[in-house]
Amino acid sequence: MDLNMTPAQEAFRDEVRSFVQQRLPHDIRERLRLGHPPRKQDTVAWQRILNERGWAAPHWPKRYGGAELGQMERLILMDELYRAPAPLPQVFNVTMLGPVLMKFGTPEQCNFFLPKLANLDLWFCQGFSEPGSGSDLASLRTAARREGEHYIVNGQKIWTTTAHMADWVFALVRTDSQARKQEGISFLLIDLKSPGITIRPIVSLDGDHHLNEVFFDEVRVPVGNLVGEENKGWNCAKFLLGNERTGIANVGLCRERLDFAREIAEKTQEGHRRLIDAPQLRSEFATLDAEIRALEITNWRFLLTDSAREALPSFASVLKLKGVELQQDIGALLARLAGPAGLERRPLDDLDAGPLVPRYFYSRAASIYGGTSEVQKDILAKTLLG
Repeated sequence: MDLNMTPAQEAFRDEVRSFVQQRLPHDIRERLRLGHPPRKQDTVAWQRILNERGWAAPHWPKRYGGAELGQMERLILMDELYRAPAPLPQVFNVTMLGPVLMKFGTPEQCNFFLPKLANLDLWFCQGFSEPGSGSDLASLRTAARREGEHYIVNGQKIWTTTAHMADWVFALVRTDSQARKQEGISFLLIDLKSPGITIRPIVSLDGDHHLNEVFFDEVRVPVGNLVGEENKGWNCAKFLLGNERTGIANVGLCRERLDFAREIAEKTQEGHRRLIDAPQLRSEFATLDAEIRALEITNWRFLLTDSAREALPSFASVLKLKGVELQQDIGALLARLAGPAGLERRPLDDLDAGPLVPRYFYSRAASIYGGTSEVQKDILAKTLLG
């Protein structure tokens, strides 16, 4: 396969790069460059700018506010956003819920929700995991019983990313307790302002608040918020989890973080020489550069070659595993280079490194979210090795 971009694709990259340089606010770029996660107002402001061009939901049909970009153009767009660096469009809105509504939702649901998802007028979070249902998602116990034109929801979700910021949650709930595990589950859209919902923070190892527990106590949800058929929510969940693979390798993120590591190494001195001049460190940079390039080519082959996807659909697990490993290796390198400055717990000297050590701590969770590394290895063992 020829991995060189066409002139049209090169022109598109130039267009995206120019747009990002002109429109991305400097303070947002600088926060992300130093390793801070984007704030809610950063993501909202930037997504609305992208939405002017249809790039907030680039793979959506134009009638829903998207740009109908092809796979390669979407890769280019994501790579440029990572390398700026800029906030990515809100994943729960654009990547997860939007396509589910287009496939399973009613026309009324699509017309009401999709424009608000693209413009981030509503912020959704995902209510899947429970204290006893993580990797074995089908064992969930949050229940919804129907009473007239409402479902009454009771139960608990956990590890709910950005629930404290969100307006709504899309949740899997059990509507038939007698059915087999994967059956009897429904997909509901729930307004988080509804009476009976309690959100409690979970502070992670980096000292930040990304995650939450969400409790439902007799929460009334209109039947019109059911997506797809009752007891067929597992179909929505499978489609959601398998629908989006474009960003699974995190190639652009790895490149941007390695560039920042190189910048720190170039302006940090140890003894009479810069860190970047140490042969062992130069070798480490070269190795990581080569591994990122190899992952990028592998990602292109998988995503852009129909025969590769059809022959080895489980190869997405390879992209997830290697992307996570590289992300963590580069995070560890950044923390090592920044040293105490990367803790961001004291006044910084001339090296403004940001919270690189706490971000390294949080990067360890990448082995869990989006499908644990152990589950990915099990998939590969079954499908590739038999």
